[in-house]
Amino acid sequence: MSNRKLSGFTLVELMIVVAIISVLVGFAVPRFLAARRSANETSAITVMRSIVGAQVSLQSAGSIDTDSDGQGEFGYLGELSGTRPARMSVAGSPAAGLAGTHEINPSPLLPSMGQVTQSVVTHSGYVFQIWLPGSANAPMTGVAEDGNGGKLAGPFPDPNACETRFCAYAWPVRAGATGSRAFFVNQEGVILETPNRGATPYSGLGSGPDFDAAFAVAGDMSAGFARGLPAADGNTWRPVQ
Repeated sequence: MSNRKLSGFTLVELMIVVAIISVLVGFAVPRFLAARRSANETSAITVMRSIVGAQVSLQSAGSIDTDSDGQGEFGYLGELSGTRPARMSVAGSPAAGLAGTHEINPSPLLPSMGQVTQSVVTHSGYVFQIWLPGSANAPMTGVAEDGNGGKLAGPFPDPNACETRFCAYAWPVRAGATGSRAFFVNQEGVILETPNRGATPYSGLGSGPDFDAAFAVAGDMSAGFARGLPAADGNTWRPVQ
């Protein structure tokens, strides 16, 4: 047996192997990250559809009716998931539900979507938030849920407006890393997307869209959304393909 075989790889050969591995990693890592972004975006779209379905179920069942008029209202993530008490009616006006008594059970949305922090939920690389209208007339401002979910203190959303309107957004935990696109949906059930690029993309818990981001008129949830045209946030939101 030759001395070369006994001694294993030479230094030059090892350097060549390392170089080849580096090239392969250079190709593989970007593809892996792109695949992960794509998977997270697909998951976010699925969650948005689940939110719409949960809202329809909640409203149809009349599980929240804070003005006692017999018309069900849309809810927040903490309420939809059953992790926080649902709003209730006291003398025909909105009030906080009681913990341990007024949670929705069975809940129309998975409990994992009720782990609310800073009024948002993170799931599979994306941040999710629901806004409900704060007034029945234009301009219809948005009201976020409490920092830890649900609504245990005022200001409460408007009962009549909540019977017909809500909106939800999803954006990456780290733009460009865990996902790229941002998404929007409301009671119409049409999911919109924006590329979410530029100097200040939506990214992380504290840098998400305001309630009016995808709407045609700033500060007004009743204005309809700006499909294919610059919206209140300056971005163009288009239906998900």
